[in-house]
Amino acid sequence: MNANGGTSKFGENKAVFLLCLAGAIHVFIFSAAFPVFNQLDEGCHFDLVVRYSQAQLPRGLQPMCLESSLYLLTYRSPEFMSRAQDNPGGHFPTPPWAQTATNQATWREAAFQQAAGNWETMKKLPVWTNYETSQPPLYYVLGGLWWRAGQWLGFAGLGLVYWLRFLNVVFVTLLIWISHRATNEIFPGQRFFTLGVPALIAFAPMQAFYSIQNDVLSPVCFGTAFIFLVRLWRAENLSPSLGIATGLSLAATFLTKLSNVPLLAVSGILILLKIHQLGRTGTLRRSLPAFLFLFLCAALPAFAWVVWVKIAFGDFTGSAAKLRFITWTLKPFHEWWHHPLFTPVGAWTFVSQLAWTSWQGSIHWHDNLLALPAVDAVYVMLTLCFLIFALLGLLMRSRPAAGFQRQVLWFSFGCLAAGAGFLAWLSIIYDFGICMDPSQEHPYFAEGRLIAGAIIPGLLLYLSGLNYLLQDAKKHWMRPAALGLIILFMLISEIITDWTVFCSQYNWYHLF
Repeated sequence: MNANGGTSKFGENKAVFLLCLAGAIHVFIFSAAFPVFNQLDEGCHFDLVVRYSQAQLPRGLQPMCLESSLYLLTYRSPEFMSRAQDNPGGHFPTPPWAQTATNQATWREAAFQQAAGNWETMKKLPVWTNYETSQPPLYYVLGGLWWRAGQWLGFAGLGLVYWLRFLNVVFVTLLIWISHRATNEIFPGQRFFTLGVPALIAFAPMQAFYSIQNDVLSPVCFGTAFIFLVRLWRAENLSPSLGIATGLSLAATFLTKLSNVPLLAVSGILILLKIHQLGRTGTLRRSLPAFLFLFLCAALPAFAWVVWVKIAFGDFTGSAAKLRFITWTLKPFHEWWHHPLFTPVGAWTFVSQLAWTSWQGSIHWHDNLLALPAVDAVYVMLTLCFLIFALLGLLMRSRPAAGFQRQVLWFSFGCLAAGAGFLAWLSIIYDFGICMDPSQEHPYFAEGRLIAGAIIPGLLLYLSGLNYLLQDAKKHWMRPAALGLIILFMLISEIITDWTVFCSQYNWYHLF
């Protein structure tokens, strides 16, 4: 029996390794296909990475620094927010680095010199202001180290920018492995979950992973925290090492992106419930050191960053200056209730947009959203269907999962609901001024990438719903077959949707 169990475990580990490899290849192929720099603030995030690589901690809103501006002015593609027919001859111009037979290093030096001259003019324009400077630092510190490593390895020019974007290959590989560890904590031996969640991550068309931005680190950090929170909830006696690991992973989640705060709030509720549970059983005293370490490891890094932001930006979140720059203003309380989200059509608009952007993204291409309405409709239908069935499975105690699994799924549901509720609340309380997306005409802050930290909890619920839907199926192969069809749909629809991007002369493939 042990030998068979060992063989089975070896086979599962091999499958996870292959999924990590597949996910890495998937992200690499599509990251290389998209030119730089897209409209999802990729230029701002790139600028922050370069600043942190120079050990420059931003103070207030600032223009793009000289080094990042050289790359932005030289290599950015016009294909995201303009149309081919708006250019002379009805097509986009050939990239300047492809127009000359001159040695690339020589051309790059001349191009950078010209960009340096343009920078003096550009840095005075509002469009060249980096309004993301108050973002928490963890992604930019890691990105800055990766940028320096690329320079040390000899990468330069556009190849160096893509080297930075390919850091996402590392993140998605880590995320797939973390998701397997997380699901194995909750559903040990149930390969539909322990391999299903990693498979969905490996093949999902998440456009955030094809871009330089801090959203890609959130699921790695909170996925790690999720594992330790699950262990904390299950433990009868918490060790100090578990408290330290949980606290540090929660601190990392906070230091990655402020939109992760709802996930931290739900995590805090889980920790308080655990304290209450141990108090009722009279075993809290033995776990007090662990909770003390957890609090210190989570609170001290977050507190240090908040204090710095207050000093450097004037408020504890650093968002006041950014909101003024992008013309967002807080609406009077009585106007909140006039928001279209409180109508059936508005609620459906918000929920459906959040559903399909969570799977794909909202990158524009040739001044149009890079998406197909029919594909979006399938993602919305499947997501809402499986989440509803997952909720039914939690409510219908006549068809129970194990008590521990049920509790973790409720926690997962809380994470997902808190993230969605946070974005809905932001949609309601702000007037979006002259901002284009969200806007006064479309006042929905429904970007799935902003709550990407909840990927693992969300996919657990997704597969729980599919499992509940097919639980009475007599054929055991129906559940993996259904999951396989979903993954096949993802791959085919993504290739069809993004095929035009591969033809861009501005992408990595046309460097050679």
